[in-house]
Amino acid sequence: MIIERLVVGPIEANCYLVADESAKEGMVIDPGADAGVILKRVEKLGLKVKYIVLTHGHFDHVSASGAVKTATGAKLMIHQADAASLNDGFLARMAGLAHQNVPPPDVLLKGWEDIAVGGLRFTVLHLPGHTPGGIALYGQDVVFTGDSLFEMGIGRTDLPGGDYGTLIDSLNCRLLALDDCIKVYPGHGPDTTIGAERRGNPYLVNPPRRECR
Repeated sequence: MIIERLVVGPIEANCYLVADESAKEGMVIDPGADAGVILKRVEKLGLKVKYIVLTHGHFDHVSASGAVKTATGAKLMIHQADAASLNDGFLARMAGLAHQNVPPPDVLLKGWEDIAVGGLRFTVLHLPGHTPGGIALYGQDVVFTGDSLFEMGIGRTDLPGGDYGTLIDSLNCRLLALDDCIKVYPGHGPDTTIGAERRGNPYLVNPPRRECR
């Protein structure tokens, strides 16, 4: 399996190229900026990009989606609860940046779908809280968590659509249900593991727990 992290844009978001090494088929997770850099690396690896998967609708994770989609013909995916926020431009303006138009999604996710690239399989985990439609992609002993979970931190919940209690519930019920050995690839910052976060993340040590749905 190929997993490459590209740190893109002024907010330094993580964009991931994930592919079946033998089939050379893959997906781009969160192309937030620097489409040329992303596409150059796709070409260097010789990948056929099947999907562009957005973990949530914030501009620093989606702004290069249009250029990457045009160049690759990949299908664009996002959770249905974040689709309407793709082109509101509010957060980009708050950051003093120009909004980059995002094309309409080809697939609206609901959670629990399986996404296949080559022989790799990933399950969509709905993780509302940072945004209403935040997701993670879990499979192959890794999980891509977007802005829901970071190394020793969690996503902001003070932006439109955020809710702290909802995010803690999401992390408890979806991510902390995974094995400690699962490697975590977050939307910003370095890699970590579920076990490290379970033991040391101050937001997840003895957090309030509600019934999981």
